[in-house]
Amino acid sequence: MIVFKIAMSVLPEKQKELLQTLSSIIGSMGMEPGCLAYAALCDIEDKNLLVLLEEWQTRKDLDRHLRSETFGVLMGTRSLLSEPHRIQIHTIHKSEGLEAVDAARRKER
Repeated sequence: MIVFKIAMSVLPEKQKELLQTLSSIIGSMGMEPGCLAYAALCDIEDKNLLVLLEEWQTRKDLDRHLRSETFGVLMGTRSLLSEPHRIQIHTIHKSEGLEAVDAARRKER
């Protein structure tokens, strides 16, 4: 699995425009082949920091997305930001869930 994170520090006066842009493209991302999940998040301490998290089945799926018109629109938001997009791509080889939390909490006792 591939996790793609893009952090955007939006200019305060451009926040509404960026949110409208994200709203217009986010639904189509979920329909792209290999998209497992996506979420747009706002930092609780800095309302001008928005983060888009995406999960992709393979790197090939992510690369296709990065070449898409949808992603092009997202990259076109540069003029709305106070600094360039901060992008991170993580390759996940193993995922764990609640069972790992339960096991760790049992060890604590």
